[in-house]
Amino acid sequence: MSQHRSYFNHFSVIAKWALLLLIVGAAAGTLSALFLTSLAWATDFRGQHSWLLYFLPLAGLLIGLMYHYWGKSVERGNNLVLDSIHRPQQVIPFRMAPMVLIGTIATHLFGGSAGREGTALQMSAAAADQLHKPFRIDQEERMILLIAGLSAGFASVFGTPLAGALFGLEVLLIRKIPYKAIVPSILAAYLGAWVTELWGVGHTHYAVGWIPRLSVNTLAASFLAGVAFSIAAVTFVWLTHFLSKQFKRIGYAPLRPLLGGSLVVLMVVVLSNGLGSGLGLDMSKYIGLGIPVIVDAFGQAAQNQDFALKILLTALTLGAGFKGGEVTPLFFIGATLGSALSVFLPLPVGLMAGIGFVAVFAGAAKTPLACCLMAMELFGPACFVFAAVACVTAYYLSGQKGIYSAEANKAPTHFLLGKAIW
Repeated sequence: MSQHRSYFNHFSVIAKWALLLLIVGAAAGTLSALFLTSLAWATDFRGQHSWLLYFLPLAGLLIGLMYHYWGKSVERGNNLVLDSIHRPQQVIPFRMAPMVLIGTIATHLFGGSAGREGTALQMSAAAADQLHKPFRIDQEERMILLIAGLSAGFASVFGTPLAGALFGLEVLLIRKIPYKAIVPSILAAYLGAWVTELWGVGHTHYAVGWIPRLSVNTLAASFLAGVAFSIAAVTFVWLTHFLSKQFKRIGYAPLRPLLGGSLVVLMVVVLSNGLGSGLGLDMSKYIGLGIPVIVDAFGQAAQNQDFALKILLTALTLGAGFKGGEVTPLFFIGATLGSALSVFLPLPVGLMAGIGFVAVFAGAAKTPLACCLMAMELFGPACFVFAAVACVTAYYLSGQKGIYSAEANKAPTHFLLGKAIW
């Protein structure tokens, strides 16, 4: 009788988790499909009506008012999710999902420079955490469920299930990976990505083209590129945190994105029509996601200022309190920097853009393993060694702090550049 009871208990646990992961994957995939479709509409509409940029300050004020009066409990975004995994307390309010969705669409519609992964992660985690009470799960199970939600959100928004699964684990504490969460993370990531595809939502494809043979020269070039990518990652993280601290000196929170939006508009107008006119700057490239610029970087050398202007505009947008994410801007920064460096380093432009795409992200998010897998999923296995050298170099040189401040203690306590700056 006890043996039958043991079998029944095992079966009930498997059945419960199968149902939980099915719900999480379906929710993450559906929410990401809704988000990506809405984001594509907002991007296209803004492209057809460039005057919307002038309303960015007003949009910032409205986003600030929304979070000030109805979203104080969820305004910490990704860091709230990560803290809930480390120290489970109250259930993440589901209103995080619609609020970050509205805030991100508004940010992109009116020309803020931001990404999209933060929105997908927050929506998926908030949806997953609602299952806490109905399924009567304990704190350890809740942690696993939240990690699965992160993995499903990342995988569904980028179409990279393996990287998404590892991201959900690695973004926590690499030395203390919760091994019980590995299988749920993988299953949720694949389910989330699959459900997004079922809704007919596709993902951008990047072609790295020709990849050279491994040699001392090509690996040395990857290492040198990794050093440059670490500098870009540290600069982005430092500037974003610095500007965020400066804006927080404004006591009334809704005024922060109002001011930040005004500064973004001023920069775009001045550099497009005034100071930058002699340089031929097209500032429309640096607002929003910037996917077309990323794609172009794989085919021809980017302009030298592309990565720097994206760092500045994104740090200003996010530091002021607009919603979105950091990852796609980091892709932009890495791809354009790598593309520009291809003029000086003996690696083809497509490969340089590809390894920059993942390596700057690895240095800023402290997720080198997930970024190596992402390189394989997006660009093919032939680029793995080049990407791994650049990612690990950027990770180790970029120091302790990353874009997710809740995991700041995860990174190595050395090395050179990051330690000197932080």
